[in-house]
Amino acid sequence: MKILVDAMGGDHAPQAPVEASVRAAKELDVHIVLIGDENIVRRELGKYGDYPKDKITVIHAPEMISNHEEPAKAVRKKKGASVVVAAQMLKAGEGDAMLSMGNTGALLSAGLLIVGRIRGILRPALGTILPTAKGPKMLIDAGANTNCKPENLVQFGIMGDVYMKNVIGINEPRVGIMSIGEEEGKGDELTKKAYEQFKTAPVNFIGNIEGRDVMEGNADVMVCDGFVGNVVLKTIEGMGHVVGSAVKGLFTKNLKSKIGALFVMGGVNELKKMMDYREYGGAPLLGCKKPVIKGHGASDALAVYNAIRQAKLFVATSVIEGITDKLVKMEENKNA
Repeated sequence: MKILVDAMGGDHAPQAPVEASVRAAKELDVHIVLIGDENIVRRELGKYGDYPKDKITVIHAPEMISNHEEPAKAVRKKKGASVVVAAQMLKAGEGDAMLSMGNTGALLSAGLLIVGRIRGILRPALGTILPTAKGPKMLIDAGANTNCKPENLVQFGIMGDVYMKNVIGINEPRVGIMSIGEEEGKGDELTKKAYEQFKTAPVNFIGNIEGRDVMEGNADVMVCDGFVGNVVLKTIEGMGHVVGSAVKGLFTKNLKSKIGALFVMGGVNELKKMMDYREYGGAPLLGCKKPVIKGHGASDALAVYNAIRQAKLFVATSVIEGITDKLVKMEENKNA
């Protein structure tokens, strides 16, 4: 299996993508294609004298797309950008999946304009895996589509259902719509109309869920438009930083609290690992014809490694074929 990795994307590029790729090539039985400025990438690879040279290829891509550029325009203009080269290779069958920690808009544009959509999918969506009290759950859409129709939300739920079943291993994923109340009839026109369409969708639909249900993990797939999803995601990230800093401050406040910390540090570290986004890789861009994954911009080597592992599972578990089958089933339900 060949995984295409944008070596120039993210806050810690090329160090994090290269370090993660070397580890993945050794441990995951995959071939990694690092795409970026060849001189820079090879210089970074040179730090790992024992890396498996037969399992890592470098493809030269001299351009990058910054966070300040208009994504769609940059994707069309910069044919030599690492994310564009990766998308072109994926489309041409020169890789099985692609991963980038770079500009989110550029990856979305490359996925839509170059890789293309699964037939029948109206809009691809970002499905972010969240660490919750009941294990990993998916928030979809996490920012790709800010203006949605009810049928978009239903397709997001179907794609999330297949991914959580195939990749995460949840047998009958519970799919819920983010709303302002649990009762049917609560919410705006978008959520109310989507609720009605979900009733006949080929998923385990549990109705509306509220914001408090997100981190409690009361649904396996939490569906919303990208505006709501991105606000929820950024709120959770901010709260995580605040709580982490507060706990650290409490444990280092004085000698007594430092001594107390020694007795609970094992449990704290276990909780920290459970809530660490790095353990879950990146956000799949569901709805594309080939597997595309967006890694967090701040990803370190551990996060990139887990995103590569996630890409391998994405390919191996036939997610795209599963989505296609669900779409066919939904059409059959409509025509029945």
